[in-house]
Amino acid sequence: MIAHGKDIKIFAGNSNRVLAQEICQHLNTKLGDSEVGKFADGECYASLYESVRGSDVFVIQSTCNPVNDNLMEMLVMIDALKRASAGRITAVIPYFGYARQDRKAKARDPISAKLVANMIVAAGADRVLTMDLHAAQIQGFFDIPVDNLLGNPIFVDYYGELFGAQAEEMVVVSPDVGSVSRARAFAQKLGMSLAIVDKRRPKANSCEVMNIIGDVRDKHVILLDDMVDTGGSLCHAAKALVDIGKAKSVTACATHGLLSGPAIQRIADSVIDEVVFLDTIPPKAGVAACEKIRYISVAHMFAEAISHIYEETSVSRLFS
Repeated sequence: MIAHGKDIKIFAGNSNRVLAQEICQHLNTKLGDSEVGKFADGECYASLYESVRGSDVFVIQSTCNPVNDNLMEMLVMIDALKRASAGRITAVIPYFGYARQDRKAKARDPISAKLVANMIVAAGADRVLTMDLHAAQIQGFFDIPVDNLLGNPIFVDYYGELFGAQAEEMVVVSPDVGSVSRARAFAQKLGMSLAIVDKRRPKANSCEVMNIIGDVRDKHVILLDDMVDTGGSLCHAAKALVDIGKAKSVTACATHGLLSGPAIQRIADSVIDEVVFLDTIPPKAGVAACEKIRYISVAHMFAEAISHIYEETSVSRLFS
């Protein structure tokens, strides 16, 4: 029995409207009639042009660059929906910004991921739907239910079709120790072996590859990560796998393609044959010129999760 809103309504900010439209197509519904923008002084505003009273509302907004603008848009939209008597509000955040600030790395550091979680709850969200949080424990920062979808099943389908018959010649590589559990689950599903790149990061957004744990000699390698920011870690790891590990080839995949600064050029100049991203963040200008980068849609997975949440049925099978 559905004990909440009378119908589904989908609204979106400006961060990833293409993905929002695709999700609506999978749900056979239309994107809600609204406007989100800025006043002359830079303040965000949100206007709703249809009733949401009693509805089960989903607000789709990735908090990617410009992070603070997109975050504020989402908060203002949630507040507007709450004050318009929406039955339930789910913040659908395909990419959750500030996720890397999940702990105090040194004295007097803020834990910004917790602060953002508090703001979303205070704005009036009743639950959160996201994908591949940088640290799974961020789910505990919220005092409301959080569904953290995994991008792994999408990559498993893609690489299973592409390399399934060559599993013995393939190795899945984790670019750092923190991603080992994600890479291990991915490798097990594809029947491939696992290796790890041991690296030292002297400062933010830079890294030095130190060692490769595992055998990649004469193997085709799949580098798996949750996000690619400036591309330094990914490209250095790929170079080490070829130069030190003597890998035959390197492809890479990551859920979130932030592609900040020189990332696109670094990928274009690297030894990587292909980098696959999910479209949790819209492609940046310049991506089309790089033949090595491709995107796979997550719209079907988010649409299915939204449908399960509305019908109050289990979402857990989407996590495997």
